[in-house]
Amino acid sequence: MSSRRTTTIAGSLVAASFSAVMILSFTASADDQGPGSSKGGKAVDEAPAGVKLTTLLPSRISVDNGSQKTALTATVKNGGTKDSGKIQLLVVGFDGLTVKGVQGCSQIDGKNLPAGSNSGFSCPIDNLAAGKSKSFAVDATYDVHKTGKICLPVQSGDGKKTYWQQGPVPFGTTNPSPNAPATPLLLGTDNKPVAPGGSKELPKTGVGRDVLPLGAAGASLIAAGAAGLWWSSRRPTAQRLRG
Repeated sequence: MSSRRTTTIAGSLVAASFSAVMILSFTASADDQGPGSSKGGKAVDEAPAGVKLTTLLPSRISVDNGSQKTALTATVKNGGTKDSGKIQLLVVGFDGLTVKGVQGCSQIDGKNLPAGSNSGFSCPIDNLAAGKSKSFAVDATYDVHKTGKICLPVQSGDGKKTYWQQGPVPFGTTNPSPNAPATPLLLGTDNKPVAPGGSKELPKTGVGRDVLPLGAAGASLIAAGAAGLWWSSRRPTAQRLRG
C-alpha cells in the first residue's frame, strides 16, 4: 500500500512539473521577439564627429490573426565615443503595417507623412550618451492579407539631417497560416499574404498583382530599394512638425 501511494505521489509531481515547464515555456516564447537587428539600415547624412547612430528592430514578431494586433520594440543606439545631442527617432508604417502608438512619442500629422506611408510617430531624444541606447514600445496592427513594412529614420533634433535610416524593411512570412491563432513574421522577409477568406491560395506576383496602392514616390522607393531617399526629400516638412 505504501509503495502504491509513493508511486501515485511521484507520478503527480512529475505531471505537475511538466505542466509548469509547459506554462513557463509558452510565456517566454510569447514575449520573445528574438535578438535586435539593424537589417535594412544604412547611414545617410554624416553624423557629428564621434557619434555613430543605428537602430534595431526585433528579428521576429507575432500578429494576432483575430485582432491583427502586434507589438514590437524600436531601439536607437549610439555606438560612438561622444554624446549625440538632440536627435529624434521616427517610427513609420507602410502597407499592411500600421503604427498605432509609440510610448512617449507624438503622432505625425497625415499631411506630413512620407509618401506611401500610412502612419508615423516622432520620438524626441534630448541626448543619447556614447555607448547607450534607448528603446520605445510600439503598438501596431498588421493585415496579414497584405505586405507590411516599417521604417526607422534617426534625424538631428531640427530634422534637417537624417543620420541613419532602417527601412522601409518588411516583416513577413513565406508560409502563411490563416487558421492559426497567430502568425509569426520575420524581419527582412517579404510577406506572402493569404487570400481573403482564409484561403491558402497565394496571389499572383509580378505585373498586375494585388497590392496596396502607393504614391509614385513611395512605389519608386520600394522598387529601387533606396533607403534614405524618401525622408531626405521631405526634410522641410519634418521641420514643420516642431512648428
